[in-house]
Amino acid sequence: MRSRWTDFLTTDGEKPDRNRDDEFVIGGGELTRADSRDVGGRLVLLVFAAISALTPNDLGKKVQIRGQGHTVVEAINRPADPLRRACLAKIVLLAKHYAGPNWQSLSIPRGKSRILRSH
Repeated sequence: MRSRWTDFLTTDGEKPDRNRDDEFVIGGGELTRADSRDVGGRLVLLVFAAISALTPNDLGKKVQIRGQGHTVVEAINRPADPLRRACLAKIVLLAKHYAGPNWQSLSIPRGKSRILRSH
């Protein structure tokens, strides 16, 4: 988020100093809940600052993310897609768990794909 939202309109969202491999490694000890909240809070403020600075004229502009052009609106929506899918998957998993044997598949039920293919 730091990389993507710093200088949002003027630099590529994948900054040269970003080290993706180290983003999930806790270095030098455990990250406390308070530390996590502090980091998360700063990142949320960074995102809101970048978005609130936008004008209506900015929405059609192109920004770069890993060298690919995106409209500002596309770039804002881009990180939301995986979050939506992950949340939906969790909701379906919980619904399936609580429904137990009463669960009805949302698409082709298990064991029925061959039957449907023959029609």
